[in-house]
Amino acid sequence: MEYIKKDLGSYRLHLIKTKKFKTITVRVAFRSPVVKEEITIRNVLCDMFLQSSRKYPSKRDLTIEAQELYAADIQTYNSRLGNYNNLDIYLSVLHDRYTEDGNFKKSLDFLNQIIFHPDVYAQKFSAEKLDVVKNTMRSNLSSIKEDGGNYSLLRLFETMDKNRVSSYRMVGYLDDLEKVTPESLYQYYQKMIRSDLVDIFVIGDIDFKEITALIRQKIPIKTVKRQRVPYLLEDVRPRARRLFARESIDTTQSKLAIGCRAYGLSDYERNYALTLYNIILGGSGDSKLFQEIRESYSLCYVINSVPNKLDRLILIRAGIDKENYTKTLELIDKILLDMRKGKFSDEDIRIAKEYFCTALDEVLDSPNRIIDNYYMMELLGTDTIEEKRRKIMNVCKDDIIKVAKKVKMDTVFLLEGDGNEEN
Repeated sequence: MEYIKKDLGSYRLHLIKTKKFKTITVRVAFRSPVVKEEITIRNVLCDMFLQSSRKYPSKRDLTIEAQELYAADIQTYNSRLGNYNNLDIYLSVLHDRYTEDGNFKKSLDFLNQIIFHPDVYAQKFSAEKLDVVKNTMRSNLSSIKEDGGNYSLLRLFETMDKNRVSSYRMVGYLDDLEKVTPESLYQYYQKMIRSDLVDIFVIGDIDFKEITALIRQKIPIKTVKRQRVPYLLEDVRPRARRLFARESIDTTQSKLAIGCRAYGLSDYERNYALTLYNIILGGSGDSKLFQEIRESYSLCYVINSVPNKLDRLILIRAGIDKENYTKTLELIDKILLDMRKGKFSDEDIRIAKEYFCTALDEVLDSPNRIIDNYYMMELLGTDTIEEKRRKIMNVCKDDIIKVAKKVKMDTVFLLEGDGNEEN
């Protein structure tokens, strides 16, 4: 695999040459500092891209053209990366050798039409298409509590610090949705094209010179921008006394969500020692949380932990019966303390390293995961896959213990179900 990066002034172009895939994948990544009042309209715009364009005035027309391009796949996603709101537009298409000469170029034309020639007349988006998107989003936002796992995380973040970027609901807000008009959406679209930082990734069996020329032609962004805020959220000390909160919900299973702050970590600790710490704690089926709380005591239906490195957090999630709440919390406390005391074995570390290296191997099997890896290298200065593999093997038990001592439970949120069901 060969990688080069080109700074084209108005955006950075990342080219990854590999013969592993039959496809060529393009990702156009727009990002802007998170503004709470803009989250909803940005979600709307993300969905509007795939409703229609000037040349393809209906979703059906878009689908037909994608099929004509040998089942080209175009998707859009909106998410948060630390302090930034990231809107990604993906194109995946079979290489010309498996279709016909010029098919990739036609696919880039299609991408160009979707991004730069939206369904806009008289400086406003189609009201009809906007209503479709708003109705779907309105339904999703109104039923947000139906997914107890995700809702408990939203409430955990809001409880930890309602003014912190991490507390903002990236799914959007109903009040802001009602304010979106065809005119305001077009104004925001223009702002995004003009002001967002942009990175473009292309991966496949490609010719660097040819692809650079095509991207310059098909992605006509001219404005030069600068990064305005850091990607990592501010390092915040954990509370001296942890915060507890709960909310009742009409469901049988309760959802426990715990936010642990990982304070004062170096880049090396955050990227490597914390990774192994989390795998041992709750990041795999062999983890302490799963084996003890789920398997030994049968106190929960599911339990795991995940690192949120950009937010400097470890998140612990469990599905429990509400009468098991106190005992479950006691055991989680005990396991966190055991980790700080070094009560885990060299075998635990070996298994965690093996788990991590297997995950790295899986990255290499997916064009989008490879792009994700290079994107994090660009944004955060993380290492290549080869360097990650080498450095993770050098992490020792003392490194993990040092990190464990910097991870403290900060906030506990229980989404309390009214009923019970058997394990």
